[in-house]
Amino acid sequence: MSKVIAALLDTSYQDTQLLISNDEKGDNFSEFRAVDFTLYAKTREKGELAAGFINDNNYGKATYEDVENNHRIKVVINMPTTQNILCSVSGLMTCLAALYDLQYDGWGCVLQTNE
Repeated sequence: MSKVIAALLDTSYQDTQLLISNDEKGDNFSEFRAVDFTLYAKTREKGELAAGFINDNNYGKATYEDVENNHRIKVVINMPTTQNILCSVSGLMTCLAALYDLQYDGWGCVLQTNE
């Protein structure tokens, strides 16, 4: 099995586990919210290149930051977190990580509850 397929399967499993946890906390998945996806590059150049690619293709609003010598790319997308949408976007981030030799560190958001 290729490394990309293995990474996609692992990411999908991890995403689903987080969605199950969020469901138990009362998250309303269909509500739009800012979802942050985090990737790390080995160099500033790779980080800026990947952020530029993401922005140029309107995959999200990507920013590059050097945080204590960690080359972090933060991608923010206003979206619902229904399983099919979230797993698709997270899968895209996994593929971008493979293409640009990045580390995909997952996603996070503020839960949207009825409380």
